[in-house]
Amino acid sequence: MDPFDNIIMMTDSYKVTHFMQYPPGTTKVFSYFESRGGKFPRCVFYGLQYMIKRYLCGVQVTREKIDEAEALFAQHFPPGPKTFNREGWEHILNVHGGRLPVRIKAVPEGTVVPVKNVLVTVENTDPACFWLVNYLETFLVQVWYPMTVCTNSYFQKQLIKQALEETGGIEGLGFKLHDFGFRGSSSMESSGLGGSAHLVNFMGTDTVSALMVVRRFYGDPNGCAGYSIPASEHSTITSWGRENETAAFRNMLESYPSGLVACVSDSFDIYKACSEKWGKELKDMVMAREGGPLVVRPDSGEPKEIVLKCLELLGDAFGYTENEQGYKVLDPHVRVIQGDGVSYESIGEILAVLKEKKWSADNVAFGSGGALLQRLDRDTQKCAFKCCHIDIGDQHRDVYKEPITDPGKKCKKGKLFLHSIDDEIVTVARHGEGGVNRTIWRGGTAEEQGSSDIPIEADEEASMLVTVFENGAMTQEWTFDEIRARSNA
Repeated sequence: MDPFDNIIMMTDSYKVTHFMQYPPGTTKVFSYFESRGGKFPRCVFYGLQYMIKRYLCGVQVTREKIDEAEALFAQHFPPGPKTFNREGWEHILNVHGGRLPVRIKAVPEGTVVPVKNVLVTVENTDPACFWLVNYLETFLVQVWYPMTVCTNSYFQKQLIKQALEETGGIEGLGFKLHDFGFRGSSSMESSGLGGSAHLVNFMGTDTVSALMVVRRFYGDPNGCAGYSIPASEHSTITSWGRENETAAFRNMLESYPSGLVACVSDSFDIYKACSEKWGKELKDMVMAREGGPLVVRPDSGEPKEIVLKCLELLGDAFGYTENEQGYKVLDPHVRVIQGDGVSYESIGEILAVLKEKKWSADNVAFGSGGALLQRLDRDTQKCAFKCCHIDIGDQHRDVYKEPITDPGKKCKKGKLFLHSIDDEIVTVARHGEGGVNRTIWRGGTAEEQGSSDIPIEADEEASMLVTVFENGAMTQEWTFDEIRARSNA
């Protein structure tokens, strides 16, 4: 059996015991997911559709899965008090046919939302399954990963876009940050999910698994969400021998006589490669190419120093012009891609140096690996999933924590909705019997409003949160084009 095909075991161990820990008579649990803050002031929400379609839809609870989980947990926990909720899972099997009786609402994927706002809400649809909502927390919180990759990529795009606007043109923006992160990812699944998150913002990738995630989970079974070009690696250059590096470079030009082609050029001496080998010995071949430039790739050294030096050497060899903003642009037959040590921080440093030295950002593209898909964690955007409301019989109770040791972990309470009010995205909370009291959270700060004449149904209808999953079925899907359009808006 697939070890990741049993939803009963896709949780933290201690959650297995939580069904006995809620107040007696509990019938409803309402929980939410948010970014409490973090590195970036906004988040681009992405990835939940993959997770739901991959793991939650259809029959997820069977007799065999219940037996498997019960046997494992009997070994996992010490003997003594009851730990496994067999009756609860059998209820889901017998009453719901093995489909999960929960409702998940989420902001449409690709939406850019300020931090400290609700992004997802989860509630049970069967009073007997109140315990299931936070049982699913462990799994659902993993949306932090594609969301954070998408957010990180989005803010790198903003850096590059600003530099292009100031020093050149933004026509090629979609191909200015290329995904080199496949080999550095922690798993095939993370490469596909993280790589597809990057493609929300850019069009360039070498992570093939990302293309397959988009095809199979985002509505385009025959499409291609990202693109690449012929390119060398060190083995294909150094296998010719140090003395034959020029021959290796010549082979690249002969093998790809037109169109974009990238060649790693730092195997021995990047400066000599730029000035002598590309700039003199092979210059005529480079200048004779049509349909796209030779892209020289340095792959070592201090990025902000290496990129500038390569541009200066290539500028001396191939010439350059000045654009309308007064910045230098290389001859169109040659460009540079920096693919080593590229991150949000280093991109900013490189672009600042180029601007200072009057080189347009048009001259350079970036490739990123570990910093794009892997050098992130749940705390990058301080992601959390918390219970904020429960029903105990006829009683409606707001639930929250407010630790004196960490004000940043203060939680929202009540039934939560996401609104756009005067072009500002805010979280609206409803409290009390029938939700008569109303609070608006702006930028993470609560504005108590007390009793409201706005009915809770109006907040429900106006909410940006859409029901995406209910009782085992996906109820709303987004195409990748729709997601890209929201992010780019």
